[in-house]
Amino acid sequence: MSNTLKHNEYQNLLQLISARYEEGRRNATITVNSVLVATYWAIGRYIVEFEQNGKTRAEYGTRLIPSLSKDLTVIHGKGFSVSNLKRMRQFYSVYPNSAELPHQLSWSHWVEILKIDDVLERSFYVQQSILENWSTTELIRQKSSSLYLRLAVSRDKEGILQLAKEGQITEKPEDILREPYVLEFLKIPEAHYITETDLEERLITHLEKFLLELGKGFAFIGRQYRISLGNRHYYVDLVFYHRILKCFVLIDLKREEASYDAVGQMNMYLGYFENEENTDGDNAPIGIVLAKEKDDVLIQYAMHNITSQLFVSKYQLYLPDREELKQLLQKQLTLKQ
Repeated sequence: MSNTLKHNEYQNLLQLISARYEEGRRNATITVNSVLVATYWAIGRYIVEFEQNGKTRAEYGTRLIPSLSKDLTVIHGKGFSVSNLKRMRQFYSVYPNSAELPHQLSWSHWVEILKIDDVLERSFYVQQSILENWSTTELIRQKSSSLYLRLAVSRDKEGILQLAKEGQITEKPEDILREPYVLEFLKIPEAHYITETDLEERLITHLEKFLLELGKGFAFIGRQYRISLGNRHYYVDLVFYHRILKCFVLIDLKREEASYDAVGQMNMYLGYFENEENTDGDNAPIGIVLAKEKDDVLIQYAMHNITSQLFVSKYQLYLPDREELKQLLQKQLTLKQ
């Protein structure tokens, strides 16, 4: 047996063992998290049932949680702070049926989710955390950026209820759009002048966070992707491939307002990609002109008779006004079907 063959067989064995070990670690983490969540739910149940005993509750009153925290910490150590015990009690109160709890979420996920008062919003973040396999850090970021409210305000009442129940399901090009895209992670002051090149470079530097903002399914292909037509070269700012929709997604960045020229140029990019870059199995590409501002009337006329999958959306460099979004959503929910 040659040394090369021996080496290849050894590498295969090494990869096989490593893959199985990583799978085992992931499964073990899921199992530990699931058991811990079930334990905290049960503790919450014990507290609620104890409090519901009128005589006992009257005797302990507001001293119950602090007393439990002190005594359980002496017995078991960390994990039984007053705030954590209150979350456990709230956990059972909000989700009294343990069979309905998804096992994919850790206790740290639930702590963040329980901070949300609105039932529909809370349900959305449960579903979306599972769909997109968010870490706790990613969940916190999406909550801060008001993702649910941004997605919900453009829908009718039925669409909002479906979003809360199922999360954001990606089935068609429109499903990947957000209005606005929030790029607060770039940490650019609102009044600061920034060129399109600077904006692009910062997005690439923070690519992981930008992919989180774009949503599930995006794979980065390249920046300043060259297109050659005749003797002229054109460059698409950012090119992605969407694994779910099976198509290229082209993004052109605009520092200020989106113009009709930007729409026409993107339409040309889409035509090129569909004819020159697509391979068997690829669907028609999607184009997004991402600008700081847009004039809806101008864009409407600029896109007249354009049937390709071209969209114009806004970005902002700061977190959206949550209260304003909540008011818009409330209007949508109260509108008659």
